[in-house]
Amino acid sequence: MAGTGANPPLARAEQFIWLTARVLEQRRFAHDFLDGSPDAVETALAAYLNEDGGYGHALEPDLRGPVSQPLPTAHALSVLDSIGRCNGLRVERICRYLTDVSTKEGALPALLPTQRGYPAAPFIPIVDNPPAELLATGPVVGLLHRNQVWHAWLFRATDFCWAAVDALEQSHPYEIEAAVAFLDGAPDRPRAEAAAGRLGRLVREQRLAVLDPERRAEYPGSPGYAPGEHHFPYDYARTPGSLARRWFTDEELDRSLDHLAAEQREDGGWPVNWRRWAPGTELEGRPLVTLKALHTLRAYGRRLS
Repeated sequence: MAGTGANPPLARAEQFIWLTARVLEQRRFAHDFLDGSPDAVETALAAYLNEDGGYGHALEPDLRGPVSQPLPTAHALSVLDSIGRCNGLRVERICRYLTDVSTKEGALPALLPTQRGYPAAPFIPIVDNPPAELLATGPVVGLLHRNQVWHAWLFRATDFCWAAVDALEQSHPYEIEAAVAFLDGAPDRPRAEAAAGRLGRLVREQRLAVLDPERRAEYPGSPGYAPGEHHFPYDYARTPGSLARRWFTDEELDRSLDHLAAEQREDGGWPVNWRRWAPGTELEGRPLVTLKALHTLRAYGRRLS
């Protein structure tokens, strides 16, 4: 029974999930930590699917409204990946959608102008001809390669990601996260390792990772980020197998994981640190952040129960 005994982190998080999360996050938690059914996760995810093969309906909490967008579609792919179902007709349909909405470079913009008329976070601008971005494309390409999905869309999208990663000189944490997601799945492992090594030096030189949580106020915030929206080693290296794990010493990573564990709030959930612009987005975002924190801590062998 969750919540009994010494109230370990997982039990506290479970109470938070049942109390506040959407059905999708409840079923994801049940699948990941309670031997729940992957069918139940996929059924809940289908509520966000549109006829064009993309996903909308605020699957990504900062994008409201029904229209399909690349970011929630990438979110859907990550959910399918987490339950071992990133394959078959479901992914073929998603890849057709990605082909349809790609730019002339064959890659994804972060936000399509079809979002106009529906609420969206003010820090995600809506423009008429949005450019292709590594932020949107990298995680999708890396995930599809890691699942050995082959589709015509991947060829040009992969070339775009390599060019974007190679061109990075000044960056920000979310773009670096997207680059890592691409490199962790890229088939050319020697090239990926070399590129990751260069990015790791960039992260340290530009102080894009807080290496000492007790001194995080000394680290500069990225332009457009909320006050206190810092990133830590675990944000880049979500698992020990990530190429980004090599960027940090054991001591630096352990300090960051200690900080992550300590961030669990009294209600059992983890906080969001990005800009809050509507009440519902924080309510829906916290269970997502909580699941991510639990997965990260478990991946590094931290005790949850």
